[in-house]
Amino acid sequence: MTKLDTRSPEPAAPTRRGRPPKIKAEAAGDTRGLILDAAEDLFSKHGFYGVTIREVAREAGVDTALVHYYFGAKRGLFDAVFLRRAEVWNNERVEAINRYASANVGAMTLEGLLRAFLEPPFQWSLKGGPGWKHYSALVAQTNANPTFGGETMARYFDPAIRRLIELVKVVLPDAREVDLYWAYHNLSGALTLTLGETGRLDRLSGGLCRSGDLETACDYMVRFAAAGFRAVCPTSPPL
Repeated sequence: MTKLDTRSPEPAAPTRRGRPPKIKAEAAGDTRGLILDAAEDLFSKHGFYGVTIREVAREAGVDTALVHYYFGAKRGLFDAVFLRRAEVWNNERVEAINRYASANVGAMTLEGLLRAFLEPPFQWSLKGGPGWKHYSALVAQTNANPTFGGETMARYFDPAIRRLIELVKVVLPDAREVDLYWAYHNLSGALTLTLGETGRLDRLSGGLCRSGDLETACDYMVRFAAAGFRAVCPTSPPL
């Protein structure tokens, strides 16, 4: 006769509300990446205020609780989206201008320096796939956002920009800081508008120019920006 087990059953583990069960690190990374990709796509098309956490979750194919678990509120999600590719852009830009400066001591030109700085974002947008297209459009929107755009751009992009300006000072030693910052401000607007690929240029030129022709766009921007810096930065101190 089989002896019955009279021990009391162990109590079930309490269910946690709003927090997903533990999953393997690889799967967690995949899920996090899916959420970031979905959010990046939606933010690039509809802006920060035009997207909800629920819409991001639906686009990513996950529960809303997972989005909150990984990123908290919507601003935390937006910041994570922005940081992910900003690190790549800015690290490559700083490395490129530092390499250029080291290889051209005493012989730097504005054109060479600006090309080193501008090529990484253009190349990523050109060859990096849809995610980088979405990110470029998102940066363009954020740069023009009067509510939090300035703070966001400063947090993620200013160190690379300040390094560029340091090197421009070497090429234009008599330039006033106020002129250098105004010159970069104009370059920044042109850069983000161009990377946004809005199609405005196509319509304005009647098809003569294509906003998606980023190789050509980069060449024009290097020449345009170099001429702009020279135009607003005097080559000798004012008397």
